[in-house]
Amino acid sequence: MQWKVLESEYLFKKDWLTIRKEKCELPNGAITEAYYILEYPEWVSAFALTEENKLIMVRQWRHGLGVISTELPGGVIDKNESLEDGIKRELKEETGYEFNKFEYMGKISPNPATSNNYMHMFFATGGKKVAEQQLDETEDVEVVTFSIEEVKKMIKENKIVQALHVATILYAFAKMKEINY
Repeated sequence: MQWKVLESEYLFKKDWLTIRKEKCELPNGAITEAYYILEYPEWVSAFALTEENKLIMVRQWRHGLGVISTELPGGVIDKNESLEDGIKRELKEETGYEFNKFEYMGKISPNPATSNNYMHMFFATGGKKVAEQQLDETEDVEVVTFSIEEVKKMIKENKIVQALHVATILYAFAKMKEINY
């Protein structure tokens, strides 16, 4: 099943996106001349509950789709940063909240066919607002909170379109015994 890489070259390199083109030999001997891989850093997201058991979410412009999207807080892990330190930083920067407890729920891939990274999912509890947001210059993020029932309704009505975040929410719901599978 595994492909053999015959040639590999970088077409584009930036901090948050690298594009690599590879020539590969498939197990049946066929050659694919150009297979493109998107290299990204590792990502984190959190199903983050306040002390009042409200889910903290963020609304922001997503230029690719041209929509304002309601999502979980999260982002890119910095070089030499642990996953837990990364999600703690992202939560505080985006929302101004700190949390008492973090539990790792696992990792998922945005697209294992063409991307080389994972998004790591956390369950955070005991959130308390301790600071103002510290956003990057391209970020314009509105912090919003929802009850668990409101989030269930949003999922049913397809109001959360970021697939990786929907997966994180469903992992958290299973952990909370809000859904069974």
